[in-house]
Amino acid sequence: MPAVGLLLLLLVGCGIVLTGLPAAVVLIGVASLGATLSVVSGAIPFSLLSALPGRLVNLFENDLLQALPLYVLMGLLLDRLPVAEALYRTGLAILPRGTAAPLVSGMGLGALLGPMNGSVGASVLGLSRVVAPRLAARGVPEPTRAAVVAVASTLGVVIPPSLVLILLGDAMLSAHTIAVTMTGRQDRVINTQDVFHGALAPAGLFLVLCLAVAWLVGRRLPAQAVPTDDRPSGGQMLLAAISVTFLLTLLGGVAAGYFYAVEAAAMGAFVLFTAGILTGRLRGAALREVLHDAMATTGALFALLIAATTFTLTLRLLGTDKLVNDWVVGLPGNEIVVVAIVLAVIGLSAFVLDAFEIIFVIIPIVVPPMLVRVADARWAAVLVLLTLQTSFLLPPFGYALMMVRGTLRYRGTLAALARALAPFLLAQWLVLAIVLFVPALVHLGEKDSDRTRALSAPVSNEEINRRLQDMMPPIPDLDLPPPK
Repeated sequence: MPAVGLLLLLLVGCGIVLTGLPAAVVLIGVASLGATLSVVSGAIPFSLLSALPGRLVNLFENDLLQALPLYVLMGLLLDRLPVAEALYRTGLAILPRGTAAPLVSGMGLGALLGPMNGSVGASVLGLSRVVAPRLAARGVPEPTRAAVVAVASTLGVVIPPSLVLILLGDAMLSAHTIAVTMTGRQDRVINTQDVFHGALAPAGLFLVLCLAVAWLVGRRLPAQAVPTDDRPSGGQMLLAAISVTFLLTLLGGVAAGYFYAVEAAAMGAFVLFTAGILTGRLRGAALREVLHDAMATTGALFALLIAATTFTLTLRLLGTDKLVNDWVVGLPGNEIVVVAIVLAVIGLSAFVLDAFEIIFVIIPIVVPPMLVRVADARWAAVLVLLTLQTSFLLPPFGYALMMVRGTLRYRGTLAALARALAPFLLAQWLVLAIVLFVPALVHLGEKDSDRTRALSAPVSNEEINRRLQDMMPPIPDLDLPPPK
């Protein structure tokens, strides 16, 4: 029966691509089908399905999930308030005049607002409203405009405290706990803050490369007249200065460990919401629309989380996780080879699943056995994060690309868009390769004693048991006859 789980995974991919239904609906439907067939065939007893309510209750006791609606709200508020426009115009005023300035300013705007937007979709909407029209006014070709907006919208994935980083950190904590328990190692289990710190240097390197690529691409464009409405007013420059100070303080506080992700999300949402009320931009219909969209988007995320949890429970009951574990643990080669193969599986999944679906469905299956072979969980987590970021930009089904093509009503060919994306993708893959072969990059700023402790410090049996109880479904009583 473990092989049936692999067929269910294939069915999920086909269902998402071919039917156009929401991923949550497909996951719930396939999980129900697989569970029904397994019970009817006698592969698993019906009583084991009663583990699902307890698994969902444990899931929603996670404090990190409080950050989801807060980040969604921040993304909607940033789209409503004039912060993005003020930052973009101020960036143009600071940069040397030329054809490259609009592209570089747009990329910088994505890096500043992306971590606070909460999702790539929110970043695409904001950048499409602020950056894309100004690039068009300066004569930037349509494929280049779409590529810049798409790449800039994914920068928030790797810059703390992004929503993808938070969810990935929690998934890696669970996967590492399972790996530590299976191997008997006494590693310190990583947490979300470890993933934040590990991602800082690769994120900074990728941002520098993106700015350089945007500058080089922009310098090749023909000179155009500078629109007069691109010059910032005094009020916009003041707003930009206040916004940059606040954002850098918030992002720096999270990266340095002074704030937790949920605290940062709460502070950001509160400040933006208060600013919207005081300026009159969030009143009446506008306020109702923002709250409605926040609830709808949050509901979609939680529905996906519930559906993925149900689906992965079905796979565990079928034994698919043990089958995958045996495959990954038995892979030949050293740590780099094993990690590269697992990253390739995640990359292939990105053609049919978006980053959130990969975090909820694929990572709980393939990452625990990978961490059995790989002791440096922080390094593995950052590599997975960079792979997820790449997944947003992979033609033709990358989520950021699909969002940009729909939002901008892109009329060009996919081949032209792929050519415009090529230098940014090469920069992304270069960073991924550097991190793969230079694991020390994710440990910059970490004391040697802390790193040694992370790999060898003991974890109490009580803590391991508690974490396993939170992740694993309870086994119900089966009313088996007593042994003779």
